[in-house]
Amino acid sequence: MIAEPKPDPKLEPRRPTARCRLRSTAAALLLGMALAAGAEVPFWGERKTQAVDLAPDQLAHGQWVWSPQLAPSGPVLVFVDLQAQLAYVYRNALLIGYSTISSGRKGFETPTGVFHTLQKDRHHRSSIYNSAPMPYTQRLTWGGIALHAGGLPGYPSSHGCVHLPSAFAEQLFEASPMGMTVVVAKGAGIPPSGPVVPLLTTLDAKTGEPLAQPRLPAGDAYRVMPGPSEPQAPLALVVSLADARLLVLRAGVEIARSRIATTALPKVAGTHAYVALRDAAEPSLRWVGLAVPGHADAAGSVIDAQTLAAAQLPAEFLAQIQPMLHEGTTLVVTDAPVLAQTTGVMLTVLSNQPPMH
Repeated sequence: MIAEPKPDPKLEPRRPTARCRLRSTAAALLLGMALAAGAEVPFWGERKTQAVDLAPDQLAHGQWVWSPQLAPSGPVLVFVDLQAQLAYVYRNALLIGYSTISSGRKGFETPTGVFHTLQKDRHHRSSIYNSAPMPYTQRLTWGGIALHAGGLPGYPSSHGCVHLPSAFAEQLFEASPMGMTVVVAKGAGIPPSGPVVPLLTTLDAKTGEPLAQPRLPAGDAYRVMPGPSEPQAPLALVVSLADARLLVLRAGVEIARSRIATTALPKVAGTHAYVALRDAAEPSLRWVGLAVPGHADAAGSVIDAQTLAAAQLPAEFLAQIQPMLHEGTTLVVTDAPVLAQTTGVMLTVLSNQPPMH
């Protein structure tokens, strides 16, 4: 019998020490995280906007509307209606976008209240749920509640965040400033201003409190109110053919309104936008049409002097408003109502958890 040679301890493979095993585990975790981070990010929802005249309650799952031309600048406010599973985006108090959403499911309900965005991260990934992608994150609480792109099955499905279509989330991310006001409420299917097409918001862009303006008294043709004093603040005019009113907004606050004669005005279907421009050879402003979703053919059209004269605005009102107008002022003409009493019951939103700053 041939004796087997005794193993040489110098040639024996060493068993990994606890430190080596720890390093190997950490390396595997880092590799897994790197692979997850490099994985393709899903795309949720429609890629293109719907027409601006499509009412919010007519949107299918994953659909959205984005028309920033209606208000190119001004304070931004987002209203999230958990009951209707819709989000509305206002700039300078005018609705520039709305979208279907998916909020927190049972046991992970999205909290209601008035929040301000605390952090923005274009390529955020969850630190809790297996590095799940959360593109275009806008954090509302440090506890993990945020607006971001995510799944949209047509019902609440998230762990508390508000999921948005990917393309819409990107547009909102680009347009919204840090500290933007976000109001989350269990509404009755309509935002606080309540119109069928909610063109205006009556919420203060900083506090989320209602800013309802009473109707004009029966004997008054117009009203001019104190507003933001900055002369270069964004100015917008809104003509509602349904209510026969002209409203003037500055920095998200209504500063004037007037009755107008609509019988002589051309009939308008839907919502159209114009911008004030000035030619070097022409001292007066021209109102030039903008291409909003669903009305691309209106781009470049001009409202002539005869049409403007047909509105028959009070001379005293015009004398106070005309000095405020400048290049870049927007004019929105719509067949939708804008007066709160015409369009719905006011909703007061209460915050049981003050926003963290």
